[in-house]
Amino acid sequence: MAQSFGVIGLAVMGENLALNVERNGFPVAVYNRSREKTDTFMATRAQGKNFVAAYTLEEFVAALERPRKILIMVKAGAPVDAMIEQLKPLLDEGDILIDGGNSLFTDTQRRAADLESAKFTFIGMGVSGGEEGALNGPSLMPGGTQQAYHHLEPILTKIAAQVDDGPCVTYIGPGGAGHYVKMVHNGIEYGDMQLIAEAYDLLRNVLGLNAQRLHEVFAEWNTTDELNSYLIEITADIFKVIDPETGKPLVDMIMDAAGQKGTGRWTVTDALEIGVAIPTIIAAVTARIMSSYKQERVAASKQLTGPSANFDGDTQEFITKVRDALYCSKMCSYAQGMALLSKASEVYGFNLNLGECARIWKGGCIIRAGFLNKIKHAFDENPGLPNLLLAPEFKQTILDRQMAWREVVAVAATVGIPVPAFSASLDYFDSYRRDRLPQNLTQAQRDYFGAHTYERVDKPGAYHTDWVNIADQTPEPAMVK
Repeated sequence: MAQSFGVIGLAVMGENLALNVERNGFPVAVYNRSREKTDTFMATRAQGKNFVAAYTLEEFVAALERPRKILIMVKAGAPVDAMIEQLKPLLDEGDILIDGGNSLFTDTQRRAADLESAKFTFIGMGVSGGEEGALNGPSLMPGGTQQAYHHLEPILTKIAAQVDDGPCVTYIGPGGAGHYVKMVHNGIEYGDMQLIAEAYDLLRNVLGLNAQRLHEVFAEWNTTDELNSYLIEITADIFKVIDPETGKPLVDMIMDAAGQKGTGRWTVTDALEIGVAIPTIIAAVTARIMSSYKQERVAASKQLTGPSANFDGDTQEFITKVRDALYCSKMCSYAQGMALLSKASEVYGFNLNLGECARIWKGGCIIRAGFLNKIKHAFDENPGLPNLLLAPEFKQTILDRQMAWREVVAVAATVGIPVPAFSASLDYFDSYRRDRLPQNLTQAQRDYFGAHTYERVDKPGAYHTDWVNIADQTPEPAMVK
């Protein structure tokens, strides 16, 4: 009997997704380039389950029922293209290829066009939740051909994380829409993680809280409606772990140089390309880059001095203010991510449902959080909402807590603790809420040195001024071609 589903690539994510599919009642065929990896999987984790191992792609394709549903879980980039090219001669019209890796959305757009012209169908599917999510229920973001999604829907709705209003999967949109939404999810994740790191830095190095007290603070924050989330939960857990070699908190023994795989950088690049301000996410990406300058920073610390982190205020009161600053900044980070999705939907023709994007992030994924319910509600109530900060669910909260937020940023600056994401979030809020910014001067400068013209506040049209010979001159409307 033919298998219902195929998985190529038996690294951690591929293995766990294959086990998830099989556990939910769909027989699976597996293939890995290394025969040893396939043998190990079949002898251990797949033993006694409904799996078929294939050792050539021909065997693999022959083991699947039609239309074939094949999940490719190999390294993003050229390896995905190479696997697709190997599969194409073996497939029949209507077979479905699914790329479940972290592919760049423009690669997915290209692959979708290529495969659809060859009468196959292609799904670029973002998968979030790490290895535990892959095994027990991830958040899935499939984009591509809608007809192909309908073939996959019975499987995907079973294997996705399940929350109060359904499985954490939906059809995202055409072409690279699924991978685009996953990319922005990861950008928001970068922002979230950096904001939490800055809160930790303030509590640890301004207030001097030890690991046990940090665990208690973050565990308490995780019980609140506003900050209850997977990332806060695991942060609380991290502070409990003691390094067996030194007897110190393990987090204190970890090198302060963060890695990145590219999705945060891609988010920043595309936001700049289509003209959406995402300063919190940019700050988070930049902070990881700064952290990688470890040796330079150690050398610089011996020469560049700053203020000491002395604090003589009320400890509990400042902890509360840091919590408020974290929540306000988090709202800005999500607002930026949703604004980017909204603009990308328009630019790339994705036709995204922002409420549904928020809903499928409620479970399984890394940024799952209680307040995603509020985000979903905000966009369900007003699909054309220009910015999350204007939603009733968030507007009053940020107005009520902004003074605590400002104080935290001011204290950080006073004692020399960098809080780039807190600061960028506050700058975003202050820029968005002001009806007039100083870019009138920027436009005057551009017109002065480059005759770029400017608009006036009192009448329509484009204008140019001869700034050098301005005496007794009235600006005339510019000739705009």
